[in-house]
Amino acid sequence: MLQPPLWRHLWLWALGALLVVWLTLISVAWYTGHHEAGEITDGQLVAATRLWLHTAQGVSPPAMVPLNLPPTQAYVLELAVLQWEGQRLVTDTHGLWPGLGLGQTPAPGLFTVTHQGPAGAVDWRMYVGETADGARRVAVLMDMARRYDLGRDVAEHVARPALLVLPLVALMLWWAIRRGLRPLDRLSSEVAALDGFAGQRLDTQHRFREFSSTVAAINTLVDTLQTRAQREREFASDVAHEMRTPLAAIALQARAARREATPERLGQLEQEALRAGRILSQLLDLARAHRLATAEPLHVVEPVDLGVLAASLIAAHAQQAHESRQELSLVQPENAVKIHASALLLELALRNLIENALRHTPPGTQVEVVVWQDDDAMGVSVSDDGQRPGAAPLVASPAAGLGLGLRLVERIAEQMGAVLERDGAVSPMTTRFTLRWDVRVDAL
Repeated sequence: MLQPPLWRHLWLWALGALLVVWLTLISVAWYTGHHEAGEITDGQLVAATRLWLHTAQGVSPPAMVPLNLPPTQAYVLELAVLQWEGQRLVTDTHGLWPGLGLGQTPAPGLFTVTHQGPAGAVDWRMYVGETADGARRVAVLMDMARRYDLGRDVAEHVARPALLVLPLVALMLWWAIRRGLRPLDRLSSEVAALDGFAGQRLDTQHRFREFSSTVAAINTLVDTLQTRAQREREFASDVAHEMRTPLAAIALQARAARREATPERLGQLEQEALRAGRILSQLLDLARAHRLATAEPLHVVEPVDLGVLAASLIAAHAQQAHESRQELSLVQPENAVKIHASALLLELALRNLIENALRHTPPGTQVEVVVWQDDDAMGVSVSDDGQRPGAAPLVASPAAGLGLGLRLVERIAEQMGAVLERDGAVSPMTTRFTLRWDVRVDAL
């Protein structure tokens, strides 16, 4: 599926925000226009009433002809006047009094009244004022429809410029976003052209501070990739070295056995074949560990009892230890020590540690598996006393090599969030390998 560009995403969000602002402006303009129109027209009514009251006493102006102004001239407002002398109506400029239905002279103040005429009901705004002695009273009225037109005209004059500017602002936003994203486009091009395996890194000198963390993260990733690539090359070299020795020995022994198939030569041929098989088995275990770590869903990670797992592996290797005259034992606390990890990966790592201890120590060696936990960490250790004074020397065997099993355990430990440590063993043990987990991360 074609992914939309980032500039379009940002532009649409900016347009959405601009539209919200514009609608808010329209709402405010509409309210403000009608509110100001109301105040202006009420002020006109009051001013016209006072002016009428101060005209010459006893003079009645002639009836006014309606202006019938078009809506475009909303600021020219037509006023109707009612005048009373005492209780007698002397002026009605628009003939409104019969249709108002008030019955008596209205009291002073501002009102909204309804006039019933041939065209139907029409609302009028009215202000009534009187002289100090109360002998003369004047009411000035304004059609509410014209007042509404005035408010709408004010609102339109406020909002129309914003509406006209909206396309220009949208175009400027598009230009600004496209231009503002150019540094990001250049950074993307640099990342696309980056060859992490060749040791290339991004330039840390950038124009914008916001790119610093991104560049640092990419460079860290590149460094990690280069480190892993170097480890892979070293591992491939070790594997080639490990495989070359038994394969060369197999070829020599096979050539010698072709001339004279003695039991000794056939036995050596078998040992080299077994060594090559063990190397291949460890490589398959490594590939399996990587597949489990990258393909297994998170729900496969579960609490694993280290003591139970260690006991089952010791039982599985008891026959091998007996045949090589080695003592295999387990030490664990009373309370179960549990780790959140993949059971398959953990079994693979611990099995390789036990097999490494049995294979690379002489007969008569004690191999001890210890499950432990303290305030800071927990884990499992595999120790042996194969290097103690007086121990029988380990007979050099073609099966002895660089120890791919330990490399396998290191990789599995990384994938499980553990650390493989080789530290000083407690006497009488001379060698110890430990899988260690931080309690704050892995404790249940």
